[in-house]
Amino acid sequence: MDVKIKIYFTDKDDKQFMGIGVYWLLTGIKKYGSIRKAADEMQLSYVKALAMLNNLEKALKKKILNRKRGGDSREGATLTATGEKLINLYNRYQDKVKSFADYEFTALKKEFELLD
Repeated sequence: MDVKIKIYFTDKDDKQFMGIGVYWLLTGIKKYGSIRKAADEMQLSYVKALAMLNNLEKALKKKILNRKRGGDSREGATLTATGEKLINLYNRYQDKVKSFADYEFTALKKEFELLD
């Protein structure tokens, strides 16, 4: 028996804008310097990746990426300072929540084992 937690943030209309998928996409962009390469690594369409990123920036009302448009020679994207902070904050928050959930779940399992 184990516990799994999905953490995502929603806007005022309860629309999801940040979760593990967006986190993975942002970390991929940081690694590759490319939305397309990050999306490919996740087996995600480029159009879907763009929609996720646009939704994120719209919800936060902040620029998360510096985007270069054009062919191979000008293609690329980098995280803004805000984007860097976002992935660090999300990762820290996720670690804390999962750690707390694991701790509480361990206690729950002990109580469960005592049930007849």
